[in-house]
Amino acid sequence: MTPSALPGQPHLAYRDHELCLEQVRLADLALTHGTPLFVYSKAAMLAALAAYQRGFQGRKALICYAMKANSNLAVLQLFAQAGCGFDIVSGGELQRVLAAGGDVKKVIFSGVGKTRAEMRQALAAGIACFNVESEAELEVLNQVALDLGVRAPVSIRVNPNVDPQTHPYISTGLKGSKFGVAHERTVATYQRAAALQGLHVVGIDCHIGSQITQELPYLDAVDRMLDLVQDIEAAGIPLQHLDFGGGLGIDYNGDTPPAADALWRLLLAKLDARGFGQRQLMIEPGRSLVGNAGVCLTQVLYLKPGETKNFCIVDAAMNDLPRPAMYQAFHQIVPLAQKPAPEPATSWEVVGPVCESGDWIGHDRALALQPGDLLAVLSAGAYCMSMASNYNTRGRAAEVLVDQGRCCVIRERESAQDCFALEHLPDPA
Repeated sequence: MTPSALPGQPHLAYRDHELCLEQVRLADLALTHGTPLFVYSKAAMLAALAAYQRGFQGRKALICYAMKANSNLAVLQLFAQAGCGFDIVSGGELQRVLAAGGDVKKVIFSGVGKTRAEMRQALAAGIACFNVESEAELEVLNQVALDLGVRAPVSIRVNPNVDPQTHPYISTGLKGSKFGVAHERTVATYQRAAALQGLHVVGIDCHIGSQITQELPYLDAVDRMLDLVQDIEAAGIPLQHLDFGGGLGIDYNGDTPPAADALWRLLLAKLDARGFGQRQLMIEPGRSLVGNAGVCLTQVLYLKPGETKNFCIVDAAMNDLPRPAMYQAFHQIVPLAQKPAPEPATSWEVVGPVCESGDWIGHDRALALQPGDLLAVLSAGAYCMSMASNYNTRGRAAEVLVDQGRCCVIRERESAQDCFALEHLPDPA
């Protein structure tokens, strides 16, 4: 029977009525490793990266994976071996890069709340650049660098006040955002940075948000950023690199973001027209590299019909898949096995077992279900396991990487004992 690929999911297809990822039957993985279970396609991640690489062909560019999207060591190793650098937001993420064999000289440190300890750690490691997000951070980083007898390479994150037209929680480039330096303060902040002896100004950074599905916000941000570059360099401060962040969206539910290579053709044309096309470029994609490469497998525990709503209770919960509860996000939910004869579908609220009304995976899903059925929650490669928790003392799920028919467990399932292994009972009085 001809495989039936899922829309927007080229590495997922039904083969003989069984859902497969890279030709591996997902039901087999669920039965072997249990559920909830995250499964990732190596081919899907490399295909997503290849679109960026095509877009930057012939340019001086460094693609730094924004590892907060999915920080599993095997995922980091995959991107490191493909030549990527990394965008980190904590000292712990730097340790993960080193553990995965990443090149520390390709690491960019972002985030609004870097501690002095994290600054010392990153300076000692020799990272490529700090993306500084406030004037106060400049002063602290300068002092830390002077205490260590080094100069910290810095890029200042600019807030261009551009609306990315995405969820408010993941919109980072508007005037009211906690991120970056205000557009109006940028030149003065660069002048201060250039005057500090512990800092070395090397670039400029801009990141306006996440899950962006339109071209216009990027084009607006590029124009505003290049205006600032001209003003900064007119003030006598040269910039070696231009960092345009990440944020490109993926297809969750018929979303139509531009392809990475098509988007960058537009942006590079604008850079060329303004004379900046040969500068060193940096970008920091995260979700667009891993989001559609992953699925979460879950089993139906109970069906609970009601007068106004029907509840399908599954063994995956908000601690495994936090995006719906946190962002009201949509994920496709499909059965692992297609029924030989079509059955009438019922509208279900797909919910988890956590004791919160906000513990839901999908609203009003038309599915033909029985207890024990296996389901796949799609587009679960980004901001799921990396945001997972142990709420209700639920161990975090196992993770499996699929590579051309080979399957490797890249994270073991946590036990209840793992959840409280670092806790201690006080000695009796």
